[in-house]
Amino acid sequence: MADPSGSQRQSLYKPLGSPSWKEAFRQGCLERMRNSRDRLLNKYRQAGGNMPGRTQNTLLVQEVMEEEWNALQSMDGGPEVLAQLEQPMDLAVLEEIQQELIDQEQSIISEYEKSLQFDEKCLSIILAEWEANSLICPVCTKYNLRITGGVVMCQCGLYIPCHSPELTEQKLRACLEVSVNEHSAHCPHIPEFSVTEGTEEKSSLLMSCLVCDTWAVII
Repeated sequence: MADPSGSQRQSLYKPLGSPSWKEAFRQGCLERMRNSRDRLLNKYRQAGGNMPGRTQNTLLVQEVMEEEWNALQSMDGGPEVLAQLEQPMDLAVLEEIQQELIDQEQSIISEYEKSLQFDEKCLSIILAEWEANSLICPVCTKYNLRITGGVVMCQCGLYIPCHSPELTEQKLRACLEVSVNEHSAHCPHIPEFSVTEGTEEKSSLLMSCLVCDTWAVII
C-alpha cells in the first residue's frame, strides 16, 4: 500500500490555525482505506464472503485508524505538529471518522459483490449459448468453432490440430462445460481461454483465471 509522502502529510498538519489536524487525520484515514482496497477484499474472501456486523466487527477500519495514527506520531514535522497531536481527541470526532470508514468499507465490498453478480450472470449466458447454439469459440466468444479433418478452427484465427481424432463438437462442448463448472465451484470470476504452443509442436486450448491463479488444458 502506498502511503502519502512525509511532505504531503506534514502539509496537512500546519499551520496550527488551518485546517485542524483532526480533519487531516480524517482525510488520511479515508485515503488509507481507499488504498487498502485489495487488502480489504482479501480479508473479505478469507472470511468466506460474509460481511461482519458493524463497528466492532469491521474487517479493516480499526487497522486503518491505528496505522494512520502511528504514521502521524512517527512523522518528523517539528514542534507545531507535535503540539497538535497532544491535543485530546473528542470521542464524538473519533466515532464520526470510524463511521465514515465503516461506510466506505461497506461501499467497497458492495461494489465487489455487484461485480461478482455480473460475472456470474455473464457466465450463465455463455453456458446457455453453448447449450442452445453451435459451439461458440471460447477465445473470441464471437464465431462458431468447427472441427474438420481433426483440426479445431475458428474465424478468429484459432487453429488447433486435434490431439484425438475422435474429437467432435459435442465432446469439446462437454469438456468446456465441465472445466467451466469445476472452476465456478470455487471461483466466481469468468475464466479466460487462449491457445498455447505445446511441447510437441501441437497447440493446446488453455483455460486460465488470473483471480484464483488456476489453469487447465481443455484439449
